[in-house]
Amino acid sequence: MILPVTIYGDPVLRKVAKPIDKDYPKLEEFIANMWDTMYRSDGVGIAAPQVGRSVRVFVIDATTLAEEEPELADFKKVFINAQILERSGDEESMNEGCLSVPNIREDVSRKTHIRIKYMDENFVEHEEEYGGFAARVIQHEYDHLEGKLFVDHLSILRKRLIKSKLTAISKGKVKVDYRIKVPGK
Repeated sequence: MILPVTIYGDPVLRKVAKPIDKDYPKLEEFIANMWDTMYRSDGVGIAAPQVGRSVRVFVIDATTLAEEEPELADFKKVFINAQILERSGDEESMNEGCLSVPNIREDVSRKTHIRIKYMDENFVEHEEEYGGFAARVIQHEYDHLEGKLFVDHLSILRKRLIKSKLTAISKGKVKVDYRIKVPGK
């Protein structure tokens, strides 16, 4: 089932998400709905807060980018209760967008490497290292679990320049090709 994407201005996007256990109600169905929602919205990843649930779950499928980045050929994963243990490498700036902040794209600086611990959909624990685009996407989705959005990484000047666009989004004055949940409605 395709879920509405929670957009900028909704308080759920600013909460630190709670960990879950394997008894979380209808987890398998929820993860399937997250995949459906992400694919329908043309996203590479989506986090639970983006579909209105403040829990520590996100999914990523970057396999469509494998032509440009061959290391992403098999990069389709579910991350539950993720914890970034280390960020390393240089700061690299790259243009990012977000389903919850539609029609805004900005350059965001992030570390090029991470080490992360998480559970997969079967609650098997993993500790892995990622670099490049995979590290960027993980950090972007992980930010959602911490109540952060990519626009929080912008300079004060850039934030001022896009303030009216953000206000419009928070009022639902935005055109997208996917279902959205407007704050307060």
